[in-house]
Amino acid sequence: MAIITLTTDFGEKDHFAGAIKGAVYSELSDVRIVDISHSVTPFSISEAAYIIQNAYTSFPKGTIHIIGIDAEINPENKHIAVLLDGHYFICANNGIMSMICAEINPEKIVEINIHDKIQTSFPVLDVFVKVACHIARGGTLEVIGKTIEEIKPIQNIKPYVNDEQNQIIGSIIYIDNYGNVVTNIKQKFFETIQKGRNYKISARNHNFTTIHRKYSDIIDFSKPRDERQAEGKGLVVFNSSKYLEIAIYKSNTTNIGGASTLMGLDLMDTITVNFSKE
Repeated sequence: MAIITLTTDFGEKDHFAGAIKGAVYSELSDVRIVDISHSVTPFSISEAAYIIQNAYTSFPKGTIHIIGIDAEINPENKHIAVLLDGHYFICANNGIMSMICAEINPEKIVEINIHDKIQTSFPVLDVFVKVACHIARGGTLEVIGKTIEEIKPIQNIKPYVNDEQNQIIGSIIYIDNYGNVVTNIKQKFFETIQKGRNYKISARNHNFTTIHRKYSDIIDFSKPRDERQAEGKGLVVFNSSKYLEIAIYKSNTTNIGGASTLMGLDLMDTITVNFSKE
């Protein structure tokens, strides 16, 4: 049974996500549809890229991933289908795939060219579903598009390192459900530049000199529970996806707040890491 996943910024209020599922089932009854997320911030390429990069590897090879973010076709925003790491991705060529492609080279990329046969103002429904069902039936990418060699890069996908190799300038690419902010600085990259040196991580007027292994490391468990006062404290970790993350311990955006609100941090804000000269 084929698996088709959906990642969009459609939300839950409107009919869009449900209509896509109905269109898939109308073409293929023997298929499984999995919602990854419909809560991507509207038109946020970096958010969608982060989510799909960290979700797709949990699915079996051959899974087909529809990504409905900024998908309206125009001369600067074509549609592509990508075979990468044994998975198929159908999306706009707007940079969404470049985060994954930065680490794994695609096996094949085609620019979808079936639009002249389909009149649509909703390409995720009318075009992406057709392509996904074609692939699910065993069809090849060459039938629905022409092969291309490169995809459009995403801005700020890689952090900047100065010539002296003592500073990393990164940016926030994702804010999770807890209000924690995820940067584009990966652990392996950080450690390559760090070379064992001490460091200071700065986000606006907040500074950190320790990266914890896990969130609860900020708690002093030797103290009685009523003396710990850990909730609401800021910390830095490499999260489960190995990205540098600034968090609030046991944050809750409805009462305590999260790193984004308490520290005034938003998408694409700058995060700086300065390393000691020692």
